[in-house]
Amino acid sequence: MNQNTSDKKKRFTLSTADIAFVALSAAIITVCAWISIPTVVPFTLQTFAVFAVAGIFGMKRSTLAMAVYIMLAAIGVPVLSGFKGGFDKIIGTTGGYILGFVFIALIVGFTSDRFGRKIVPLVLSMLLGLVICYAFGTAWFMVVYARTSGPVGLGTVLGWCVLPFIIPDCIKIACAVILSNRAGRYLKF
Repeated sequence: MNQNTSDKKKRFTLSTADIAFVALSAAIITVCAWISIPTVVPFTLQTFAVFAVAGIFGMKRSTLAMAVYIMLAAIGVPVLSGFKGGFDKIIGTTGGYILGFVFIALIVGFTSDRFGRKIVPLVLSMLLGLVICYAFGTAWFMVVYARTSGPVGLGTVLGWCVLPFIIPDCIKIACAVILSNRAGRYLKF
């Protein structure tokens, strides 16, 4: 076996600890998705968990956790908010925001791996991840909504799907940054 093949195998190998962290992360995201704060537009702690998992566990583990979480939802396990699941939820109007969690995991996880769990890089990466998740989810929403209900304007979709969530998501980012930073003092990966 040549060195290049050996390096590739090492890169894609998962330890028992990696598998445990991925499973734990998917479980944490699930539980946080079930915690709902009832308001006019209900808020869950799902995005908080996505940010925290990515900040704490890094790119590889958090991206795998998002993939596991999305796959569980797609096969019908009730891991989404409101104890829902199913392929229809993933390909439905709000499915793009759920798929956008992968972008958050990639961006925040990369930053965590590269810069450690320092506050400024984490804040910036979480904000960038959120913006990309919003953009991807909003574009997805507009396409799916147009197919099922007719065309809808960008301003309307932003009013429905983004604007009500900006302040709560910023609060979740602040909490996730603090948790990730403090966890970094005790966890050595």
